[in-house]
Amino acid sequence: MGPKVEGPSAPALRRDPYEVLNVSRDSTDQEIKTAYRKLALKYHPDKNVDNPEASELFKEVAYSYNILSDPEKRRQYDSAGFEALDAEGLDMEIDLSNLGTVNTMFAALFSKLGVPIKTTISANVLEEAINGTVTVGPLPIGTSVSGKVDKQCAHFFGVTINEQQAEAGIVVRVTSTAQSKFKLLYFEQEANGGYNLALQEDSEKTGKVTSAGMYFLHFQVYRMDSTVNALAMAKDPEAAFFKRLEGLQPCEVSELKAGTHIFAVYGDNFFKPASYVIEALCARSYEDSTLKLKEIEAQILRKRTDLRQFETEYRKALARFQEATNRYSQEKQSVDELLKQRDGIHSSFTVTRVASGDFGSSGTAGNGTSSSSSSNRVPGEDSKMGSPVEDGSVEGKDKSKKKWFNLNLRGSDKRVG
Repeated sequence: MGPKVEGPSAPALRRDPYEVLNVSRDSTDQEIKTAYRKLALKYHPDKNVDNPEASELFKEVAYSYNILSDPEKRRQYDSAGFEALDAEGLDMEIDLSNLGTVNTMFAALFSKLGVPIKTTISANVLEEAINGTVTVGPLPIGTSVSGKVDKQCAHFFGVTINEQQAEAGIVVRVTSTAQSKFKLLYFEQEANGGYNLALQEDSEKTGKVTSAGMYFLHFQVYRMDSTVNALAMAKDPEAAFFKRLEGLQPCEVSELKAGTHIFAVYGDNFFKPASYVIEALCARSYEDSTLKLKEIEAQILRKRTDLRQFETEYRKALARFQEATNRYSQEKQSVDELLKQRDGIHSSFTVTRVASGDFGSSGTAGNGTSSSSSSNRVPGEDSKMGSPVEDGSVEGKDKSKKKWFNLNLRGSDKRVG
């Protein structure tokens, strides 16, 4: 059996996501999330081992939530239905508690290679939190706690803040120098004393550590989901730059009230426990950083809009560049071929090549005229060699004799002298 994929694969018969989650089309993000959590826990494979129908329903619920929880996907679905969505681009979620050892190894390999694989939180952890049976340790503001949590387990912490700290803002961060994979969770307290999962942040590698943080600073803070459009980016590397900011998702909770708030670190390693350090901070001591973060968040949002427009311009310019490059190659090849033919014609105008190629062994030219062995000699060469004139006349012989006679006289004169 292969890994159970919770998010990417669409059900064979797709129902309206609003109908699946039993919410209206004008439902808020929080209402959609609440409906999803209840149904996901109800149909979770851990609680329905002998019920294959529940597994399919769980997949359908996860698929529907994947659409409605993403503002862009929800907008696309509302405007054009399933046809507007690319099912291959949906995030991958794997329930590790439902994997065998071999399949876990494959999942770990894909994760190591950079394939985005999201893991769901174990139903046991969610159910214990809802029932309020978890152990909650203290995490005072301004302190840090180190720990090591087993895979698919969670350590719970209570952060108590006063009115002044709540007004200033709170930050909770988790880091791992061992580069462990983990999730930072935030739970809302229910009337029955249990805890309901409200926020989830997956660890990301930053430099030599992995980290995750939640920022309750009274203004909209965004999380970066690196798996958004990851498969589409793999198919088109150039899209990686333009889609880089598309994973920016608004956090649902921007501030906390005075009181005790529950956080948890969930072990997300495939084989071993996750080592971590969790700390809770008051933003009052980081006022400059808080203002800078607010400014940067606004700049990134504007940059995301700019990139969407620039991508269209870039694609058009790239198409024109490729067209010009193709023409350049074609024109270069054409010019090279014409010059080659021209050089070949120039080379054909040569005496040596014509003589050796057009004359036979009989010494007769191709046009039937007689050929002389002296045809290839330089003009005037015959006179230098002392050959008799062609008409064979006496005058020619006499001239020859005089020539040789004079030469002999000169030679004799030199000897005598």
